[in-house]
Amino acid sequence: MEAGKNGLGARGLQGDPPRDTARSKRNGAFSGDFFGAILWPIHRFVWGDPQRRARKLLEFAEVEASGGRDLVRAAELTEDPVLRARYLTHARDEARHADMFQARGRALRKDATSGGKEGIADWMAPGERGMEGLDMGREKDADLLAFLHLSESAAARDFARYARVIDKDPATRILFQRILSDEDGHKHYTRRELHRVAPRRAGRILWRARLRRLWKAYLRFATALAGIIAGVVLTLQYFLLLPPFAWMAKRNAKRERPGWVIIGKGRDR
Repeated sequence: MEAGKNGLGARGLQGDPPRDTARSKRNGAFSGDFFGAILWPIHRFVWGDPQRRARKLLEFAEVEASGGRDLVRAAELTEDPVLRARYLTHARDEARHADMFQARGRALRKDATSGGKEGIADWMAPGERGMEGLDMGREKDADLLAFLHLSESAAARDFARYARVIDKDPATRILFQRILSDEDGHKHYTRRELHRVAPRRAGRILWRARLRRLWKAYLRFATALAGIIAGVVLTLQYFLLLPPFAWMAKRNAKRERPGWVIIGKGRDR
């Protein structure tokens, strides 16, 4: 298998055998992932179209590249030499993931013929969210580690789900599995470093980071819901309010005599 031929990029995936997906082919569920079983039909719909799949992979590439740049910035700001080395290694992984996602996305976009629709794919198959607007200069090491741990945990969970539903595209499935192994490593090192940096406050910091992520998720959901409600309201206005006015205009038009109408004296004043 050639990396360029399949758009796998980076170090290539020749030596990565596909993981067993027999369980997912039965019902899309796997042990301990209730929401994965519920979202399986939606994820299958999102990733079933090659053009939509290509667009999502290219979006993931942008997020990974941006996350890598943020990690380099975090490495510059931290005073902990161990964290500095960890952040730089993590940043290199993110840059490599960006190259892999971009190469595969471009290969799919070149080969795809159908036009995937946007919308549900943007928030039902998110992938990594990146730093979500965190200010690297203001975040403490413990807070950043907690955020990274939750972000990498969510990415590992989502990538595992996506790999299970992509059964007709082995190259993309192997790509997710390859990156998933890195995400697992990131998830574990961030938790270990958090307990090293703040051993007594690690649990409290994690809960605070969860609340921050929950608030940001609520804002994303509220924005998407507001767009849907606005579309429904405008559609109802068009079909319910406009027809009566159009009917009244047609009725008044029938009452008017054709041609020029002479206006009596005094009516033009």
